[in-house]
Amino acid sequence: MQFKAVRSSGAGGQNVNKVSSKVVLSFDLKISTAFSEEEKELLLAKLENKLTKEQVLILSCDEDRSQLRNKEIVIKRFLLIVEGALKVEKPRKATKIPRSVIEKRLKEKRNQSDIKQSRQKPKF
Repeated sequence: MQFKAVRSSGAGGQNVNKVSSKVVLSFDLKISTAFSEEEKELLLAKLENKLTKEQVLILSCDEDRSQLRNKEIVIKRFLLIVEGALKVEKPRKATKIPRSVIEKRLKEKRNQSDIKQSRQKPKF
């Protein structure tokens, strides 16, 4: 992980012009030794829209006037994103629709049909 402090934009008066409080986190997935190859492939697949062409994840935070607080926030964001991307979801098991549900639906259709039939003018 690489951190870079830059000048934040927006309101803040003279503090914005003097202090570099915005923190930008860069994480290069290719050269990272923290993850195995399988984990890297999983991260690439799940985070493909958040990564640059060079497979670098860039996060920034300028919520607080404190550089240290912004660094803490951006680290928490990074951990949440990586943790979410590494979760392997269980495959969904298709279930059969119960017979009672099908019969109930057909009975309701028959009742509705009978109601509409009774509204028609009688045929002589």
